[in-house]
Amino acid sequence: MISKSILLKAVDKKVLNANQVDALYQFIIQQKPEDHDIQEEPLRFIRSFGDIFITIGIILLVLAINMAELSGYAYFIPAAGFVLVSEWLVRVRKLALPGIAILVAILYFVNKAIEFNHQEATTFGLAILSLTSLVYYLRYKMPFSFLPLTMGLVAIVIIQLGWNVMENPAILAILGFIVFMVAMGFDVLDTRRVSHLSDTAFWLHLLAAPLMVHGLMFSTLTSNIQWIQSIDAEIIIISFFILFFLLALLVDRRSMLISTQVYMIYAATQLLPNLISTTQNVLMIVLMALGLFVLFFGTYWYLARRFIYSFLSKTVIARYVPDLTLTDVKR
Repeated sequence: MISKSILLKAVDKKVLNANQVDALYQFIIQQKPEDHDIQEEPLRFIRSFGDIFITIGIILLVLAINMAELSGYAYFIPAAGFVLVSEWLVRVRKLALPGIAILVAILYFVNKAIEFNHQEATTFGLAILSLTSLVYYLRYKMPFSFLPLTMGLVAIVIIQLGWNVMENPAILAILGFIVFMVAMGFDVLDTRRVSHLSDTAFWLHLLAAPLMVHGLMFSTLTSNIQWIQSIDAEIIIISFFILFFLLALLVDRRSMLISTQVYMIYAATQLLPNLISTTQNVLMIVLMALGLFVLFFGTYWYLARRFIYSFLSKTVIARYVPDLTLTDVKR
């Protein structure tokens, strides 16, 4: 998609008339997305090996500073130093992977400084770290910032309400669903997956999925409800995997399925021993089957998505998810 800034540059070069910019831009954003307009759950972490090289440098610098054995509020000094580095690498050069490493470093040093004076103030520390992530996002518009921000907020809610998530795992599922809805809010604003909003949603989905999966699985498997207890746990896990897969397929987020893999391996290895002689062979077959599943749907994801959901392409649901009629997208 052509951005408005590019059109303005065209005006500067006398290619377009200034009066044409707004009308042309509105025309462009209202066009129905074609296959080449939509990106496939984009990961804009690395643009070149230089990003990796710079990130390694950041990691080495953090290790060196940590070895200096600073104490107390002195840890704010390296945190401030990395903020200055962000001005060049993140704000000016727009480097994503180094930006992620820098934010993690800043949070690490801020946490070390907070521990000096607030060892027992867990909520206070989480609030400062969450606020740091929020400020970083507002300043640099770096999508990854929303991951530590949301993790901090989820932890604060659990601590403040005094919930025991081990005894009440459904709490995790509820919080995960809330995070999922926030992620979908960002996705809805960018169904073509071309802006930082979609990238922000990606990180939120990575957090929402394990919260929902673990919460729902533990709640189901430890439930005292009689009809649930009458069903084999493995059948429940596999059924849940199928439903979760269909949800991920609908919203076009393969990242959501990562959290279900461990449960699927467990369920399949529990179901198959009666058919196969040794546990080793069971695990081998399960891993092979799961690998083939991932390989197949990784290759034909959009074809499967169109086959299953094309009937929804004329409904209101289609407005809130990427195009349901695509068979492939830009790689």
